[in-house]
Amino acid sequence: MSNDLTGTVDQRRGRWTKIGLLLAVGLFVAYLDRSNLSIGISGAARDLGFSGSNFAETSSLVLTAFFWGYLVSNLLGGLLTTRMDAKWILVISVAGYSLSTLLIGFTNDVGFLLFLRIAIGVFEGFYWPQQFRLLKEWFVDNEMSRASALIEYYGQYISLALGFFILTPVYAALDWRALFWILGGIGLVVVLPLYAVFLTSRPAAPRFGSLVIRTETTAEKEKLTFQSLGGWSFILVVFSYFANGLLFWGITLFLPQTVAGFKLNPTLSGLLAAVPYLLSIALAIPMIAISDKTGKRGLIAVSGLIVGGILVACLPLAGDPVVKFILISLGLGYFTATYNPNIWAIAVMRLKPHAVGSATGIMNGIGAGAGGIVAGPIMGSLLAATGAYFAGFAVFGLVAIAGGIALAVYVRTTKVVPAGAHLTGAGSSDRER
Repeated sequence: MSNDLTGTVDQRRGRWTKIGLLLAVGLFVAYLDRSNLSIGISGAARDLGFSGSNFAETSSLVLTAFFWGYLVSNLLGGLLTTRMDAKWILVISVAGYSLSTLLIGFTNDVGFLLFLRIAIGVFEGFYWPQQFRLLKEWFVDNEMSRASALIEYYGQYISLALGFFILTPVYAALDWRALFWILGGIGLVVVLPLYAVFLTSRPAAPRFGSLVIRTETTAEKEKLTFQSLGGWSFILVVFSYFANGLLFWGITLFLPQTVAGFKLNPTLSGLLAAVPYLLSIALAIPMIAISDKTGKRGLIAVSGLIVGGILVACLPLAGDPVVKFILISLGLGYFTATYNPNIWAIAVMRLKPHAVGSATGIMNGIGAGAGGIVAGPIMGSLLAATGAYFAGFAVFGLVAIAGGIALAVYVRTTKVVPAGAHLTGAGSSDRER
């Protein structure tokens, strides 16, 4: 089968807006919903009674409670990609995480806060794998880094950059509950109608008829097995994503509080917290172009984990707070600009279409979910012991280096699966580096 998209010109037209841009908008709001508590945690602690000596332990718990739901639903959401139209799973997900966000603004109980944070994780976990099934169906190989970046990267990092910059002053002016009322309302009033009306349904995808229907209706239906995920090599890419989740969420969840320790005005604090993500957005533009032009996605992604991990791991060696902030910004900025836009293209191109949804769900569930969960107790214990966040950041950096090594082995030992290979059993003899 040709690498070109099958289907009519009309089917191909508009996929960057009807698929890519719409999913980026949804992810933009979703990342604000999962990270806004990092900005308002001090106010929530004051009102819900866990400030003082209980702050380190309880704040780490409520910030990472999201990932317990996220882990489970990513796994289930991946399985649903072969059974339901991704559009309607996405619509239900947006409704669920937006309503849960809105309700947090009304809670007066830590237990209910934990429940709603887990609920947001559940609904956002169902959301995630649907993106990459659509990616596999709508885009060709030499578009994968750009499409993956638009769907997953830019929505995420623009959200964090603008979110920390805008929401920090909002929190200072209106307090923490307003963050949840505003963002939950945007999800329900803006994103939900956009998805329900404009998001293109799966059967319209150019590859839906040839890659999905034939797979699911033939007598010899392809089953999801450990081998179809890539066998033991799949564990390597899952571990690399776990290292990514630990480093990324370990810094992101606690960065606003780290910056707050500098005792700056709210606008400047928000700007500083946004710097690593603004740097990432700027670096990603040339890195994505290089990735798609050269095909060296694996090498570029590996460098992200290793270089970023080394910079962050050096934090305990830096005494000056300014130097520490520069290391965090450079480490997180380079790591996210090189690893995140490429890892999903790497994974999707090495998976048969019927395994994409489940595999990306497993990767994100175990990787980001478990990575975020583990980040909480590590940071909580080290914060209680040292009174600062930098020791925890350094531990996350060391794990990222190990994840980079695992990804390097994965790239060296797996092959790109051409579109339609599941119909012929063929695999590419060329390995993407």
